[in-house]
Amino acid sequence: MVDGRAVEYSLSCYLSPPGDLAVLAPRHDQAVALWRHQGRRVELVRLWELERLSGQKHHAWPLFTPERAAEFLDGILAEENLSVADISRTWGTPGLPGSVPLDVPPGTGEFPVHSLAHLFSGLLLDTEIFRNESVFAMAMDSAPDAVLDRRSPKHWYAGALSVRGDLRFAPVESPAPLYHAASTLFRLEPGSLMALASACRTSIRFDIEAATRRLRLFGGRVTPWAAAFALVEELIAQAEEQLRHGPQDSGFTPEENLRSAVMKHVQRACDLIAVRNVELLATLGDVRTEDSYLSTSGGFGLNCPTNTLLLDRFGFCGLLTPPCANDSGQALGLGMLGLYTSGALDDADLVIGSAYHGSGIGDLDEALEEFAPWIARVSPFDEDTFAADLSDGVLAWVDGAAEIGPRALGHRSLLGDPRSAKVKDLLNEYKQRQWWRPVAPIVLAEHTGDWFVADRPSPYMLEAVRVRPDVADQVPAILHLDGTARHQTLDASVNPLLHRAVSAFHRHTGVPIVCNTSLNDKAEPVVDTAAEALTFCVSKGVPLAYVAGRRIEFRSEPEHGAMPPAGPRPRRTAWFTGQEEARDALWQRWRDHGYTDAGIFLLTWSPSIRLTGSAPAMVNKLAEHYMANDDSFAHLFETFRNDSGPGSHFLRPGDRLPRPVIVE
Repeated sequence: MVDGRAVEYSLSCYLSPPGDLAVLAPRHDQAVALWRHQGRRVELVRLWELERLSGQKHHAWPLFTPERAAEFLDGILAEENLSVADISRTWGTPGLPGSVPLDVPPGTGEFPVHSLAHLFSGLLLDTEIFRNESVFAMAMDSAPDAVLDRRSPKHWYAGALSVRGDLRFAPVESPAPLYHAASTLFRLEPGSLMALASACRTSIRFDIEAATRRLRLFGGRVTPWAAAFALVEELIAQAEEQLRHGPQDSGFTPEENLRSAVMKHVQRACDLIAVRNVELLATLGDVRTEDSYLSTSGGFGLNCPTNTLLLDRFGFCGLLTPPCANDSGQALGLGMLGLYTSGALDDADLVIGSAYHGSGIGDLDEALEEFAPWIARVSPFDEDTFAADLSDGVLAWVDGAAEIGPRALGHRSLLGDPRSAKVKDLLNEYKQRQWWRPVAPIVLAEHTGDWFVADRPSPYMLEAVRVRPDVADQVPAILHLDGTARHQTLDASVNPLLHRAVSAFHRHTGVPIVCNTSLNDKAEPVVDTAAEALTFCVSKGVPLAYVAGRRIEFRSEPEHGAMPPAGPRPRRTAWFTGQEEARDALWQRWRDHGYTDAGIFLLTWSPSIRLTGSAPAMVNKLAEHYMANDDSFAHLFETFRNDSGPGSHFLRPGDRLPRPVIVE
């Protein structure tokens, strides 16, 4: 009881289910969300993204047994002085303590739960808006997982028109398979490809409008993979032919020129598909887009150019997209879906008012002691000193609870002076990124309209908005080639300390903007703790760090001949180590039943077959049929069979699990 009102806790977990399904139904970008219910209020207490704990980017290591899973949950809940015994219910992952079935809204039985979770992660960001306004919502990701489905879904991607809480659902298309195809063929992350599209001037001739009119990417019984790969492969072939003798941007490699030319058309196709989705949802009710909000979710919800295009073209009132729109937000969406269908939100309010729901900083004093040989002095935060420190330079900024999602939003960031082009180069050098990668700006919310063409809130860095031409030359470090920037608007009520810091920089320079990029090394998740942040600074030579309101100045040379860290700081892998015997036993159990690898893969993607208890011989035969006649199935199976190792979604006997680490 608190203030005479009962307090109840729930968990929503996006984990690979422990037990038999741990090897059969793997998930990536795993996360756990903790919810508190008290009276007429429901709040998100904490969201743990497992990659921040383990250090495995897009964390996919399972917890193979219920005992190991319970141990893990107890471990993270201890940060909130709780244990699994304090949790009333757990949604989203069968086999966990307190697990209960997750109901779905009426009329959504033909959609995967995965897509519905994405959809509700945007719809319910603010229940007051949900109950009183209209929302065009669409969940657009690459493919759903099948852990919670009772049958193979007819449609892969869910859309909805919500009119004052009255929901009308429809299948939508997802542009994400196009980015997945390009990412696979070019071996670059989607974010890098999105940046490269506008970083280089090279282009090719291609009628992408006609090609997109023929394209339908609904998913379901007709998977979108073959069509998506075919279009991207055709674009690559055209680019290779046209660029063989055509002009190229000399500042980029031939491969970068080709990728940029292709991605310009991929991005245009994605825009056209997203526009089709809005037009489809508009047929579900008599509402104007100008009087409605837009919600995009799923991995494609992170596509800034498309979000901005839709907001500008249709005049939406605002954007309801969570900062963790990709699968790292599945835990959030599963919780919102559970709260909605269980009736917990019938008479209670929920607002996700900021991105700051990750782990807090509890180790600063210990980190200062550990890194004492590298630290020249520690002093309290001072606004004027901060402004001087940032002028023509770069510093680390770590404060409060970590932001959720893949983008740094001012709590685990590297900040820089936007007036200096060399600062962008220095930031990319620290992070071992390509020189052309753009650096995002943080702008004081009250000055957004003075510097950007669109004067609307963008707290989660989900738009690419044009910088006003009359001020663009003052901020060269943040500009994309097309004159846009992926900005974050900074509100004093949400992030008061950083707002004070940027305001001081504004007073000193006349520029209410700072450069911002995530505080992490190449292929490393964003740092979580003070020790991880100081490890980065010392190993990279970053001269200053502001951590939890303290200014930390580093020495150019350490005392006592101390050796710098060899690389990123090892993280908390102990929960995931030592599971080889349990994993191998689970695999052997499936094989002892008579399933081939192809049969096991079919069960992974076909819940209706898995749950009917079909004989292994029949499952194996059906899998061989698909292998011979369905190119999409064959392609995915090859990924399943060959994509192994510590970063794989599938961990089979012989694959590497993390090793225990000891931080001295």
